[in-house]
Amino acid sequence: MAGSEKLILALDVDDSGYALQLVDKFRPYVGIFKVGLELFTAGGPSMVDEIRKRGGKVFLDLKFHDIPTTVAKAGVAAARMGVFMFNVHASGGLDMMKRCREDVVNTCLRENIDRPRILGVTVLTSMSREVLRDEVGIQHSLNTHVRHLSGLALKAGLDGVVASGREAAMIRGHCGRGFLIVTPGIRTSWTPVDDQMRTMTPREALREGADYLVMGRAILNQPDPIKAVELVSAEMLSA
Repeated sequence: MAGSEKLILALDVDDSGYALQLVDKFRPYVGIFKVGLELFTAGGPSMVDEIRKRGGKVFLDLKFHDIPTTVAKAGVAAARMGVFMFNVHASGGLDMMKRCREDVVNTCLRENIDRPRILGVTVLTSMSREVLRDEVGIQHSLNTHVRHLSGLALKAGLDGVVASGREAAMIRGHCGRGFLIVTPGIRTSWTPVDDQMRTMTPREALREGADYLVMGRAILNQPDPIKAVELVSAEMLSA
């Protein structure tokens, strides 16, 4: 894939109109747009439809985490919306992930619609080892926990995981070459880390094994966002 095809632009805004302006502006440079909790709550499912009408693909980043039946139904609804990929929390367990995948696959086959990629969220990039241990109660190391959840997602038949670039090489070694790794928390050398704890540059993340990179504020907050996208794409190609 070319650099721009590996880049997912995060539309982390609460204004539907502004989000679509961003899609129109960046569509010549970016193919995939992330719709997360903030925008989906503000704009609803129509946001997915509007982005697709403009030729963009959608990564629906709602991190489903509930009982298996509920998550499976949410996954089927996402597939019917025509999203390119969506995610569930891997910590929801094997049965939840398997049920979601099976119901989505069966629905797509029966209704002749494209099957979205389904990803398992491992550990949020805003979380540190200390938070995982002292607040969540996970006593083993962060790397061990990410490795375990990635293996669980693979066992459930998911297409890949969402994980920090710092764990990408480990996941690649554990889950194989065909397993997708989508990496948020990407920051170039000229941008601040904000609330992300485990960050990497685009070049570093791709070299560690990431397939797709999610970037939002690091691009949108630049004085010349289009130039920033071009620089990021060039850096990704150099990896």
